[in-house]
Amino acid sequence: QVQLVESGGGLVQAGGSLRLSCAASGRAISMYAMGWFRQAPGKEREFVAGITRGGGNTYYLDSVKGRFTISRDYAKNTVDPQMNILRPEETAVYYCAANLGFRVEVAAGSWGYWGQGTQVTVSS
Repeated sequence: QVQLVESGGGLVQAGGSLRLSCAASGRAISMYAMGWFRQAPGKEREFVAGITRGGGNTYYLDSVKGRFTISRDYAKNTVDPQMNILRPEETAVYYCAANLGFRVEVAAGSWGYWGQGTQVTVSS
């Protein structure tokens, strides 16, 4: 099975940018649809961005469209979201997820594999 490790989180000012990275091991990411979720204290885990197994289609939470871009590097076995113009309300732990199959699912319960998360804090 695949193991996922996130990195790249940290503290950034509102309007700034961060690039997270999810490194997969154990299996090639070409076998999985990949996604990123986030969870703020006291809130449900929510879908942020996803990319299909073939990489041909990407999906985003409406509020991040135009600011976040998800991409996958098959050679490095990574999936990275570039996050621009960050907002304080986007402070959360960000998680990488993988799912066998082609589709990107919005529901967190539909994903089979998770990383441990990386903290993103956006200061106002």
